[in-house]
Amino acid sequence: MALDLLFHGAAGCVTGSCAELGGPGFRVLVDCGMFQGSKTLKALNYEPFPFDPGKIDAVLLTHAHIDHSGLLPKLMKAGFSGPIYATAGTRDLCRIMLADAGGIQESEVRHLNRRNQRRGREMVEPIYTEADARQVMDQFVKVKLGETVQVLPGLEAVWWEAGHILGGASVEVRAESGEGPTRLLFSGDLGPGGRDYMPDPEGPSGVDHLILESTYGDRARERVTPEARRALLARELIAAHAAGGPLLIPAFAVERSQELLADIMTIMDDGQAPEADIFLDSPMATEVTEVFRERGWNRATGVNPFTSLHGAGRLKFTPDPADSDRLEQLRGWHIIMAASGMCDAGRVRRHLKRLLWNREATVLITGYQAVGTLGRLLVDGARRVRIQGEEFRVRARIRSIEVYSGHADATGLVEWARAREPVRGSIFLDHGEPPALEALAARLAEAGTPRERVVIPQVDQAYRLTPAGAEAKPAPPPRIAPGLAAAPDWHNARAQMILDLNERLEGMSPEARESLIRRIGELVAGAEET
Repeated sequence: MALDLLFHGAAGCVTGSCAELGGPGFRVLVDCGMFQGSKTLKALNYEPFPFDPGKIDAVLLTHAHIDHSGLLPKLMKAGFSGPIYATAGTRDLCRIMLADAGGIQESEVRHLNRRNQRRGREMVEPIYTEADARQVMDQFVKVKLGETVQVLPGLEAVWWEAGHILGGASVEVRAESGEGPTRLLFSGDLGPGGRDYMPDPEGPSGVDHLILESTYGDRARERVTPEARRALLARELIAAHAAGGPLLIPAFAVERSQELLADIMTIMDDGQAPEADIFLDSPMATEVTEVFRERGWNRATGVNPFTSLHGAGRLKFTPDPADSDRLEQLRGWHIIMAASGMCDAGRVRRHLKRLLWNREATVLITGYQAVGTLGRLLVDGARRVRIQGEEFRVRARIRSIEVYSGHADATGLVEWARAREPVRGSIFLDHGEPPALEALAARLAEAGTPRERVVIPQVDQAYRLTPAGAEAKPAPPPRIAPGLAAAPDWHNARAQMILDLNERLEGMSPEARESLIRRIGELVAGAEET
């Protein structure tokens, strides 16, 4: 029996990582992540899994980010009872992040159900609860980097440093099949290398198949030293201070928040930017920071740069909602760092509501923004946005820097892939939007990989693997049409239409407004009839 490989997420998009590997007597998942982005894509989180969770023997987890781990509690609820193999750092972060995700879902569902009740709509249930998230932690089994783990008879795995976040790893799988042993390498998310906070990504060579992330497959960044990185951030701090208002940084709670805090503290200690009170307004980021203080040692340097990140002096934590509420009373120069990094959830939305209209305020984006998210709209230059049903004009300074990206750029991805050669079979490109996937495939071809050996799967596509190649298998209809996973959906279009309509109406005479509204009403009535 040959191996089969199915892509249940992060195929044609950057979230929802979940690959299913099946062979003689086993079925395992590599990651089980949550979809993020457009509402159409996020709706997949509520649908049944496209496989039987009770028949999955184990999960091999690359790292703790929610788009890789976020559906593990749902998997458990649906019948999965096997082990979840992960590094100690990933386990410790998941204990915080999954519980936080469950709590957020419970809170948001309560608010949604109140609205649904008023509107006469059906009640909904959270994908999972905080209690579910705590329960699934009992299934975690700790692994060490570089050590061979006997997952099942005929199936071994080794975790390799990925250089992405604390505990993050690439996973090498060695599987026996009727056609002989096969080695696969799942890159997970790869770091850019050259960082003082994280080791460079590693991995074995001579694998049969490579599954390669492609987040920045269409972008090459200038490589900077830690000193140049801090100098760039210092310039942003100086400009934000000169604008006269606060600096809001929507930050990912894991790794990005800690790296930014460490650099901002260093910059201010060295007198390279005006001093300010720094508020970490994210309970999860505060908890994660404690994990970094304990486990954030860089194996390459032997230094933990996060030990000074405690709530004292200019750095202040706001774990309680009341502490967060009091930030609205602040005026002038200060820094607020709040999750979520893509501006679609968490306390950052409240800060955006009160600051986006303020010309003196600055919003600094420091990470990847998926299609359909509020963060992506801001980076793309939207002048009006809707947040939780309310309309806001964007007058604040919107800035973006990429030097804090936790992902390798196109050059780094190609270099890492070349270091894994010879790859005897196929290279599957996942975790990327279509332009990035196509660009990376072209770059790999230019570097010597035959284009026909590079495969770009879509959600729910399946392949039969042999040591020499991959053959597409028949599969059920995908849960989302190809191309839609990484595209703005009708929710985004409706929000933009409402913004455009309101702006148009503002400039019209009363008679013209009535005429336009009447024509729109007739169009809607006609659509209902058809």
